[in-house]
Amino acid sequence: MTSATSAARRAGARRAPLLLAAGVCLLAGLDAALVLLGLPAPVTSDRLPQVHGVLLVLGFAGTLVALERAVALGGRWPYLAPASLGAGGLLLLTPVDLALPKSLLVAGAAVLTALYVRFWQRQPGPALLAQAAGAVSALGAALLWLGGLDVPRLLPWLVAFLVLTIAGERLELARVALLAPRAEPAFLACVGAVLTGVVTTLMWPATGTLLLGAALLALVAWLVVHDVARRLLRSTGLPRFSAACLLAGYAWLGLAGALWLLGGPVAEGSRYDAVVHAVFLGFVMSMIMAHAPVILPAVLRRPLPYHPGLAVAAWLLHTSLALRVVVGDLREIRGAWQLGGALNIAAVLVFVLTAATASVTATRRAAAAAAAPSSAAAPPASAPVSADPRNDR
Repeated sequence: MTSATSAARRAGARRAPLLLAAGVCLLAGLDAALVLLGLPAPVTSDRLPQVHGVLLVLGFAGTLVALERAVALGGRWPYLAPASLGAGGLLLLTPVDLALPKSLLVAGAAVLTALYVRFWQRQPGPALLAQAAGAVSALGAALLWLGGLDVPRLLPWLVAFLVLTIAGERLELARVALLAPRAEPAFLACVGAVLTGVVTTLMWPATGTLLLGAALLALVAWLVVHDVARRLLRSTGLPRFSAACLLAGYAWLGLAGALWLLGGPVAEGSRYDAVVHAVFLGFVMSMIMAHAPVILPAVLRRPLPYHPGLAVAAWLLHTSLALRVVVGDLREIRGAWQLGGALNIAAVLVFVLTAATASVTATRRAAAAAAAPSSAAAPPASAPVSADPRNDR
């Protein structure tokens, strides 16, 4: 193993605790989901259902986004963003006063926003502007929650955080395909409309929700037209898996936008559940599945090869979400809602376990392949050399 490889793996090991914090937030959020579904849960707590949404968006997804950005920027201080978001998420699980974890989430979102200022100084562009707008939305959500606003009123801000962050990343990849001259201005118009809708929901909820729903539909249309996913759907393996996850995620985001556009604001009940999970399970979790085989190796310096089990998890996620949202929420059939929700949780766990197993297996094979030439004596010239299947990577 070269010194460069060793240094990369040591860096990955130092980042592992931050990823672990995100993982704990995810598991706690899934536990809270069981409680909210009225199903048996490993841990029951009065606080867990109350912090369920923020825990998953800022504690889990926020830590992942901030960690990836910190790795890309380099240096030490950028890691304050994932550290603060992860710590804030973990403290939400404890009996401490909520003011402390809320303050840590504000701090983490503020540092994340500062990261984008540094990125902008390096290389400004429309994709970075969209991601920065997402970070500002996260900061707005954290500040409003610290100020006492309830989570349903924060929902547009939390949605904007992850939707704009992901859309900005997709624009970066779409530019490789040489976009038409009007594509980027249209993208920025969609981003501006999303932000306008989010802010307007605070003052005029009905108008803001309608505007936000229309803006999300416009952004989905832009992504479907310009994203490389449509072309990669005809490929095989990881490219096809990622493309399918992306397109399925866009469909769910479009459904959420349509529900807001046609139904207006809602703060509880089955339609609220449909919007929330269409965005955060159908869109965000699908995007995480699509990008994990690329982003996690860059963060942890460990391989994550494509495995068919990842596709099984994705199929389970989307079919169970259809059962939960289309049948359970929109037709108000409680049994379908509960069954779909339980299978949603199972799909996420299958994905995590499959990804972890594939990564560990690939790491061991790579280590064995690297050690084999130095540890094994060279065979005699007349002796046949047998093929080692571990070296087929």
